[in-house]
Amino acid sequence: MAAVDEQHESCVRRDAALSRAFEFLGRRWNAAVLGKLHDGPVGFRDLSRSITGISDSVLSNRLSSLAAAGLIVRSVDEGPPVSVSYTLTPAGHALMPALEQIAFWADEHIP
Repeated sequence: MAAVDEQHESCVRRDAALSRAFEFLGRRWNAAVLGKLHDGPVGFRDLSRSITGISDSVLSNRLSSLAAAGLIVRSVDEGPPVSVSYTLTPAGHALMPALEQIAFWADEHIP
C-alpha cells in the first residue's frame, strides 16, 4: 500500500510542477522572449523589433518576470553609450530543449 501512496504523491507533485510551468510559460510572449535569447545576449531594442506585436511596456514586464524567475539576467554596459542586454541563465538554457520539443510536437500535432 505504501508504494501506491508514494506513486500517487509523485503524480501529484509532477502535476503541480507541470501546472506551475505551463502557467508561467503560457503567459503570452514569455516563450518567444526566451527563444530569442537562445543564441546569446540581445538588447532591448533588438528584442522589441524581433518579436512582432509586442509593445515595449509588455516586453519590459516580461523581461522583469523572466529575470525574477531566474531564467534570464539583465546586463548593463556603462558605455558610452549605455546599453542593456539580456541573456539566458543556466536555468534558462536548461529549459530550451523542453521548449524545442514542445514546438516540434505542436508543429506535428496542432494544426
